[in-house]
Amino acid sequence: MTTNYLNPVSWDNIPSSKFASLIRSNPDGCQIALIGLPDDTGVQLNNGRPGAKEGPTAFRKALAKYGVTDPTGWTWPTVFDAGDVDIVPGNLHETHRRITQAVKSILDLRLFPIGIGGGHDLTFPFVRALADHFGPLDGVYFDAHLDVRETDGSGMPFRKLLETGAAKSMRLHGFDPNANSAEHVRWFQAHGGRIDDNLGCNAPWPTQNTFVSLDLDVIDQSSAPGVSAHNACGWSSTQTETWILESGRNPLVRCFDIMELSPPYDRDDRTSRLAARLFLTFLRGYSERAK
Repeated sequence: MTTNYLNPVSWDNIPSSKFASLIRSNPDGCQIALIGLPDDTGVQLNNGRPGAKEGPTAFRKALAKYGVTDPTGWTWPTVFDAGDVDIVPGNLHETHRRITQAVKSILDLRLFPIGIGGGHDLTFPFVRALADHFGPLDGVYFDAHLDVRETDGSGMPFRKLLETGAAKSMRLHGFDPNANSAEHVRWFQAHGGRIDDNLGCNAPWPTQNTFVSLDLDVIDQSSAPGVSAHNACGWSSTQTETWILESGRNPLVRCFDIMELSPPYDRDDRTSRLAARLFLTFLRGYSERAK
């Protein structure tokens, strides 16, 4: 099948015991659509470390080696790999337009989209497609940064979502007070944003359609060195996994993305492997929605 601005990828030669052998190249009968977002133009515009454009490839490579086909206690939802969005290097706005169009084509198939990036600015066009489909959403994101800059780049997606009306509210977990200005905190809180870290896992979830976005830089650099902006004092991988499992379980969550995987800075593929695990964790939670 051909969808707008999506280039197919192959999952040939995967051992039958591995989860990736279950991934389909046709959307018929599937529940989930995996979409690669191979662009880091926004990271470079914010003077960050380039490399996140390689994230989808590294993620798939790690996923090919991780996860079993028949886990104990649940059955995997069916996954269609829609391929990578055909981005335009250096042209942020055209790339954003193409991502929105590609995600809309996935939603037309009634599939649940999961994006793998890529700079975090790509969450804006990704979620924009959901807002066009479902109406404005609430947002939950895991990130060391607010990402509410005024200027184009990877640090602007959540400001754009709020300003354009694609999102009604935001809840941030993983906030690093050493990496966010008072000005940005004031703007965020004045425009429907909440920093919920003091509540931990007891923080309330939105009660309407919601998007969830995971920036891998919320995780400590010891576990996730391969990110655009490494975190000297971030979350543990276990803490992150707890939240992602709950995200998958929540029937109001309409999309999910894993962003800022930057393979040039990874060590022993530990960050890409962690990204693959968190993807599988989300799928496990999703599998429980029908119960």
